[in-house]
Amino acid sequence: MPVIGFLGTSSPAPNVAFIAQLRRGLKEGGYEEGKTVAIEYRWAEGRYDRLPVLAAELVAHKVDVIVSQGGSTPGVEAMKVTRAIPIVFITGGDPVADGLVTNLARPTANVTGVTWLSSDLGPKRLELLRELAPGAKTFGMMANPNAVETERAIRESQEAARASGVSLHVLTARNESEIEQAFAAVAQARDGGMVIGMDAFFGGRRQLIAALAAKHGVPVMGGFREYAADGCLMSYGPSLADAFRQGGLYAAKILKGAKPGDLPVLQPTIFELAINQKTAKAIGLTVPPSLLARADEVIE
Repeated sequence: MPVIGFLGTSSPAPNVAFIAQLRRGLKEGGYEEGKTVAIEYRWAEGRYDRLPVLAAELVAHKVDVIVSQGGSTPGVEAMKVTRAIPIVFITGGDPVADGLVTNLARPTANVTGVTWLSSDLGPKRLELLRELAPGAKTFGMMANPNAVETERAIRESQEAARASGVSLHVLTARNESEIEQAFAAVAQARDGGMVIGMDAFFGGRRQLIAALAAKHGVPVMGGFREYAADGCLMSYGPSLADAFRQGGLYAAKILKGAKPGDLPVLQPTIFELAINQKTAKAIGLTVPPSLLARADEVIE
């Protein structure tokens, strides 16, 4: 039975639905976990320093394919320990800028995957927040400095903020305590809202982020619909669930003999705006009708 090694930045509990989509993609490709394929899971639990050790464990286990998820960092760490085992990444970053591949159409070496380009959407998320608070002069952005895509995402968001005539208050967070500190700082500064940087550590703590946003009355913009579904005010981005499904399908193709270099990096074509009206009412915000009309999903 072939073995897939899964290397994730976050933790299992908040990713149950996404892993189900990974299994769905595998099944579409002809493989079913426990029957025709085994999966070895390694979760870093938000600790980026564990990724090199976990990647080395999967290589020592002699898995047939490594599926990395949680930004570009786990894929980069897997590349450092193997140039032979195929790697399928699922990332919200830019695979070329982050060093995963040199070309999206024809990846090199042993690496290909799925990018949902979410870290590049910071400027758009800031624009949507500004529509909620047109009079605000400052906005917050929470970012994890341990992720390889963070520096570029901050730079692009700051450039967009300057072009719009507002200031971006960047707060770094590597753990739950620092997430709480970030919300307290944004509330104290009376920022118009906060964009959550695309990072698997934050994604795995969506409910904590929603609770802190409610506690401090901070409008929060996340990167995929599950943020809004779990209580944050808004989310904008492609489907993370579909990215997992596509990652599973690519892993299945490789198990059947396809070479990573022959599989172009998949990119999203649909981007969704979700708005949680219940959250808006709870923090005393009125969402403009023009914004509601453009939403793909309004959660009541």
